[in-house]
Amino acid sequence: MINYFYVMLKLLIFLVTGILWCNISLANNLKVVDGDTIILNGEKIRFSGIDTPELKQTCLQNDKKVNCGVSAKILLIKKIGNNTTECISEGKDFYKRTLAECFVNGESLSKFLVRSGYAFAYRKYSTKFIDDENFAKANKLGMWAMKFQYPWDFRKE
Repeated sequence: MINYFYVMLKLLIFLVTGILWCNISLANNLKVVDGDTIILNGEKIRFSGIDTPELKQTCLQNDKKVNCGVSAKILLIKKIGNNTTECISEGKDFYKRTLAECFVNGESLSKFLVRSGYAFAYRKYSTKFIDDENFAKANKLGMWAMKFQYPWDFRKE
């Protein structure tokens, strides 16, 4: 009985410590900057583990130019809608932006964007969304139905 009490006490301490150290933000004031960056309550947040096309980036679909960067932003805006956005911070990047995974109604926005074909698994930093990218690619969703340049290559030009 005493052993059970100590196990439960340790578990409670672990949970409380985790809650105190967890960086969670809820949206009161949200602005979508581009497909993988938002400003939430004045804090610039870059979605970790993914990369979306730049706003000025275009793709070719049936020999027609498509503003795929703008499309990614619009898709994100529509997905968020009037819902509360919750972000879990994972640190800061080189530009001092908060890196986070953000959710709407419990669904990861990063996973949604990658699985829809308008974001890529950013393998340089994470392997978390590779299966979602493979799904979009196999089903020719979003940019996978177009001729495109990866965002990291586009930025080099």
